[in-house]
Amino acid sequence: MPPKSHRYSLGARLFMSAAICCALVLVLAGVGLTTFYRRSAERGFDERLSVYIKELVADLAAPPETERQSIGDLGEPRFDLPLSGWYWQIIRLDGERPVVRASRSLVGSQLPKLLDQQIQPNPRGLRESYVSGPDDRALRILEREIDVGEDGRFTVAVAAPADEIAEDIRDFRIALTMTFLLLGLALVASTILQVRFGLRPLVRLRAAVGAVRTGDNPRIVGNYPPDLAPLAGELNLLIDANREILERARTQVGNLAHALKTPLSVMQNEAAGDGPLPQIVKTQTAIMRDQVQYYLDRARAAALSGALGGATEIAPSLDALIRTFEKIAQGRGISGHQEVAAGLRFRGEKQDFEEMLGNLLDNAFKWARSRVEVSVAPPAPGQPGLLTLLIDDDGQGLPADAIAEVMKRGRRLDETTPGSGLGLSIVVELAKLYGGELTLQPSPLGGLRARLTLPAL
Repeated sequence: MPPKSHRYSLGARLFMSAAICCALVLVLAGVGLTTFYRRSAERGFDERLSVYIKELVADLAAPPETERQSIGDLGEPRFDLPLSGWYWQIIRLDGERPVVRASRSLVGSQLPKLLDQQIQPNPRGLRESYVSGPDDRALRILEREIDVGEDGRFTVAVAAPADEIAEDIRDFRIALTMTFLLLGLALVASTILQVRFGLRPLVRLRAAVGAVRTGDNPRIVGNYPPDLAPLAGELNLLIDANREILERARTQVGNLAHALKTPLSVMQNEAAGDGPLPQIVKTQTAIMRDQVQYYLDRARAAALSGALGGATEIAPSLDALIRTFEKIAQGRGISGHQEVAAGLRFRGEKQDFEEMLGNLLDNAFKWARSRVEVSVAPPAPGQPGLLTLLIDDDGQGLPADAIAEVMKRGRRLDETTPGSGLGLSIVVELAKLYGGELTLQPSPLGGLRARLTLPAL
């Protein structure tokens, strides 16, 4: 039984594994770069806000005569636009009542105090967070606590719209996605090229093995990479060992046939005379000879059916056999006609093919009245790898109940015709050994049709 093939080819498995790995790497890289850029964008935005905090702190620390004129003059018009999203706020922490100073953009509202939310300051003394503004707009806020001595303790806060950071990150994510898509397509294309280039020696090795199987080459030829060359060498050794075993089997079968036929011939020659005993000896000796020949042929076919590289051209063998049987039946006026598709080859030994076809043609010419037709069709869509031979004659044919009987080994429906009754059974056995089949049915010519399916190349 041939090994079951995997759902995916080796090239597809390599491509899918490489594509999945590349996709995972790109996704992880995209997540990492986006996170890194988010932090970088927040730091850059916080730097802008910290500049305004420094200016406000400097205004608080200024002399009293200048402080009242300069606090909140940051040079940013958006701090003066109502609910613009850009706000600053100064709250005095000491004293009975907190004093609040804020930008005009707050229009009387207040920013949340990060000091009350227990947010710890960073190494620069700044508290940072995201809060909801007066109009429920997300804000990025920085807050700093300062002590100006006799003038008191204050918290200085500056806030700006967080969507500016989000837009910046979104633009970066779109650019990064487009870049990674192009990079992914380039990696996919390079992976396809690498897989094709890397598996090319395997494709060549498969073609070389196929050439051995079809009989085009006796051995695997070609140069292969260091990791495939030992495999090609082992396959050549296996092919050589197979041929050696088959050659040994042919020799042994021939020796056995010679060793058995000689004593049988001697026994038949010695059984001279017309009495009952010599006649029985002659009959049984002939039966023994036929049986020995049948089983020797079967053993030889069983060995050769697994041979590598067996291929037989159908047209030449068929033409030679038809001419031979036409000469034998020349006195009866029987003609043979053939129709063979071009380039058809039988995957097996020529001797086996001619033995099967010879037995079928022998029966067809024996029972035909005037015509025998042979057609060979290529593999059909429902029977891949199997060719079909149809041998038709215009004889009297066989009834349905007799067809099954005549297929049995040694059975003959007409004892007046010469033969051992083993011809059709030999064809059946050989066809089964090659994975084929023989069936008999009525012929369109009026006689019998033999339908033989065999492996094709």
